[in-house]
Amino acid sequence: MIANKRKIINDPIYGFITLPSELVFDLINHPIFQRLRRIKQLGLTNLVYPGALHTRFHHAIGAMHLMTEALAVLKTKGVKITEKESEAAIIAILLHDIGHGPFSHALEHTIVKGIHHEDISAMLMDELNKTFKGKLSLAIEVFKGEYPKKYLHQLVSSQLDMDRLDYLKRDSFFTGVSEGVVSSDRIIKMLNVANGELVIEAKGIYSVEKFLIARRLMYWQVYLHKTVLSAENLLVKILKRAKELSLGGKDLFATPALSLFLKNNYNKKDFTSNKELLNQFILLDDYDIMASVKVWVNNEDKILSLLCKNLIDRNLFKIELQNTNFSSAYVKTIKDKATKKYKISGKDLDYFVFNNSVKNSAYNASEIKINILYNNGTLVDVAKASDQLNIKMLSKKVTKYFMCYPKDL
Repeated sequence: MIANKRKIINDPIYGFITLPSELVFDLINHPIFQRLRRIKQLGLTNLVYPGALHTRFHHAIGAMHLMTEALAVLKTKGVKITEKESEAAIIAILLHDIGHGPFSHALEHTIVKGIHHEDISAMLMDELNKTFKGKLSLAIEVFKGEYPKKYLHQLVSSQLDMDRLDYLKRDSFFTGVSEGVVSSDRIIKMLNVANGELVIEAKGIYSVEKFLIARRLMYWQVYLHKTVLSAENLLVKILKRAKELSLGGKDLFATPALSLFLKNNYNKKDFTSNKELLNQFILLDDYDIMASVKVWVNNEDKILSLLCKNLIDRNLFKIELQNTNFSSAYVKTIKDKATKKYKISGKDLDYFVFNNSVKNSAYNASEIKINILYNNGTLVDVAKASDQLNIKMLSKKVTKYFMCYPKDL
């Protein structure tokens, strides 16, 4: 039994972070949470930005710290938040990412189809709640947006939440992409509550503008960087091929947990009806995938072998990115070259030549808005309150089309 649970963690972004309660300490020490140490925050982004090796564990601790700061600020402004509500909001943000699978978003719909990491997070929270004898019930309500005080959920999940504030600052730090730096301190100091909703005081509007612009730049420079897209799509193709072979009866090397998901097509319904699936899913992390990929380099299936060798050696596919879709004639030309070079045809070609699209908008006016609170009590959507035209521009969804194929074609 550890007597002192008021531990401090030395974080490279915020300095010393104090764990706010014994329950938080116990949750961090739980194997389900410790698993986040083995899942990289940015998937394969380290193939472009070598410093991007930070984990979901880092991010969850950082978001928890920001939540603690935000709640303290709101209390000083007269917002009535009980100790139990504070702890619930802190736990909700701490556990918001526990449902992530290996390589975070890169493989979200590859290992298991039709289920989001938020759904798995909610299932895992329910399991933890049983372990902790109902102490997480309030946190689960906050996480799901079912608690009457909506602003607590908005601190966990909205267009200006503690999750986004931390990942922008953290990802910017570890990638070295300075455009993503946001003034989280300033934004948190400007938080307030009006009509039960989270708002930003008018004098904080420029910090919000900077936050939205930083988010847009980080998406196109880091999260949707074309080489990152190439690497992550290559990994998706590897898992797809491995699954195709496994479902066809081939016995592939894999860890027991990964093998289970390769040999079966599970969906959300299976997860809700079979609790053992959840137990198997949380055994998966980045190491399961990379250990298997390293072994598959020497697999007798030439498609799987070549794809894995390309990823391990960082011999990534060439990627073309443009604002309009690729013509079918151009795609056919590239596929014809691949057929000739690799002696493959039919659906096997899709492993070597493929095209898709990515979308992003820094601010979505149809979601819960970022409202600016003026001294006279009026609330205005940031897109209208901003005197900079670019906020309206940031609301537009930008779609870019990409095509990947081997460099030697």
